[in-house]
Amino acid sequence: MSTSAGTARPARAAAGWRRRLRPALWHLGALAVLAVVLYPVVWVIGASLKPGDEIVGSLDLLPTDPITDNYARLADGIAGIGIGTFFLNSLFVAAGSVAGVLLSCSLAAYAFARIRFPGRDLLFTLMIGTLLLPVHVLLVPQYVLFQKLGLVNTYVPLLLGRFLAVDAFFVFLMVQFMRTLPRELDEAARIDGCGHWRTYRAIVLPLCRPALITSAIFSFIWAWNDFLGPLIYLNEPEKYTVSLGLKMFMDQDSLADYGGMIAMSTAALLPVLLFFLAFQRHLVEGAATSGLKG
Repeated sequence: MSTSAGTARPARAAAGWRRRLRPALWHLGALAVLAVVLYPVVWVIGASLKPGDEIVGSLDLLPTDPITDNYARLADGIAGIGIGTFFLNSLFVAAGSVAGVLLSCSLAAYAFARIRFPGRDLLFTLMIGTLLLPVHVLLVPQYVLFQKLGLVNTYVPLLLGRFLAVDAFFVFLMVQFMRTLPRELDEAARIDGCGHWRTYRAIVLPLCRPALITSAIFSFIWAWNDFLGPLIYLNEPEKYTVSLGLKMFMDQDSLADYGGMIAMSTAALLPVLLFFLAFQRHLVEGAATSGLKG
């Protein structure tokens, strides 16, 4: 009896040690991944406080003698244009993209998820198929179209598609969420005399808040960071977004102002970071309910 009890105690101790070790290893692995993910951000912030020659010639993560001259030069603008102009232009494009995505994609998602009409499944399949279409294939025909309409060097090419529900990813995300809502809600609304528009506006849309916020976050970040679209359609520096404003640091007098460029890059991270932190909880909720149900 004593022999078996003596054998059981080391076994239980080993099992308890393994149970404690597994979470520790998990947390160590998570911290290692976090360090890899945050390294570029820390490097950018540190480089923004370095002189230009030290940015290129030093591999140190943090500056040995921090300076703020790079940020001070931003107040002078780039080529006579204040950086506030670039930020306002980016904010206009990003806010317009969010408004267009939420309005048009939610309407399209409601039609696919709650209305039965001929060809619905075929149209939905074709829409999902557009996710496999490389964006570069559409650049030339779209540019020719907007050029003939006289819309080049305006923000219309950057925003028009957002108001026409061309972002299949957001439509799919909202469709998946709306399909989880009980059909009894629609039937109760019809009994009360509600049409599709009122059902969409008063019942379905408020319940889709997590999916809407998730779409808003992604569309804001993608529009804010977009470089190719503004590069193709915008010609005047006064209309440039932040991404194109950063490019001007490389073209200025055929010299590269790395310090100013990285300082502006750091400043450009703040709106995206604040927008993400403000709606982070809704992002996780919307991604979980839209991706795992339906």
